Amino acid sequence: MEKNTIASSSITFIKNLEKNNNRDWFAENKTQYTAAQSNIIAFADQLITLMNAHDAIENTSGKKSLYRIYNDVRFSKDKAPYKPRFALGLQRATTSKRGGYYLHIQPGNNFLACGFFSPNSDDLKRIRKDIELNSAVWRKILNSKSIKDNFVELAGNKVLTSPRGFSKDHEAIDLIRHKQFILRHNFTDKEVIDPQFVYRVNELFQSVRPFFDYMSTVLTTDLNGETII
Repeated sequence: MEKNTIASSSITFIKNLEKNNNRDWFAENKTQYTAAQSNIIAFADQLITLMNAHDAIENTSGKKSLYRIYNDVRFSKDKAPYKPRFALGLQRATTSKRGGYYLHIQPGNNFLACGFFSPNSDDLKRIRKDIELNSAVWRKILNSKSIKDNFVELAGNKVLTSPRGFSKDHEAIDLIRHKQFILRHNFTDKEVIDPQFVYRVNELFQSVRPFFDYMSTVLTTDLNGETII
């Protein structure tokens, strides 16, 4: 097995952690966690290398891209000490390239997501204004073959009715209501441990680029098309 292939033992560790989510069990099985973590880091390192062939990724290592497995119970209703999953996030480098990539490895709930997870208020207003003015462009991108073939419909939190300053009768109010703009692709457990998985993830992330390139233009210009960064 190549070092960048996610091992079945890494998936087994997560399954066992979900059943035994306590500090004593984790301490007794720390070596299994360390091995699984090293496996996911190697996968992430290879993914970053592949991504940098067609994009510019800010993360300099797989280890730095991983989310902590430890649950901060101070601010969570879930008081379990660990999060039974491996997750990594990749950010595009420089302020001119917008959009983020996320991969979630959890038995029965494996997925990748890419898009705009928490745009600040200025960016969100700019995005909504662009949808208001250019909804046909948005529909064309979101209905393009590269998006439709690879992702479920645009997801993310929305306001209940219409944002302030926007008509509830606008033809694209379904898009304007979004507070997040996320494209998601789900995987089976079998797909995750396939040796080709890292290449498949890379291909899927690359396929979202028409959306990211358009959004990068939107978020670096004003309504007159003048560069603002």
